[in-house]
Amino acid sequence: MPETEKKRDYSVRHSAIHGRGVFAARKIRKGKTIIEYRGDRTTWDIASLRPDSDPDNPYHTFIFELSDGRVIDAGVKGNAARWINHSCDPNCITREDEKGRVFIEALHKIPPGEELTYDYRLSYDGRITRKVREAFACRCGMAKCRGTMLLEKKKKKRKAARKK
Repeated sequence: MPETEKKRDYSVRHSAIHGRGVFAARKIRKGKTIIEYRGDRTTWDIASLRPDSDPDNPYHTFIFELSDGRVIDAGVKGNAARWINHSCDPNCITREDEKGRVFIEALHKIPPGEELTYDYRLSYDGRITRKVREAFACRCGMAKCRGTMLLEKKKKKRKAARKK
């Protein structure tokens, strides 16, 4: 079926979580690949020189980091996947294939009308200040909400001193 005739499993509309969101247009079965995360494949250095997607919030971007260190910048040549919001208790996961393509898949059966979400688990190399915490605050509203979209840094365990 040509792309223009194919019925999509999702629609984009206003989200209670944040701005726009992607919603199931029909029942989506567990494990189904819903959409590919598309955009310009580039480096962090190049992507960081581009204007932010929201000038009032420089932390708001459509950048997806790949396992090889490159990024997909969905602010350039992106598709509807860029509007999928974060949740601490998501109904979707992201999967990167061997070619560096990223797909959004259903974690469980998703009923029509439910917002599609995945856990961003963002990495942040700098110091986590109050301003950074506020910029990456989670608005998912789930019972399991951890309050941030950031990947929690693991605390280093101190080695216990051995007695001889």
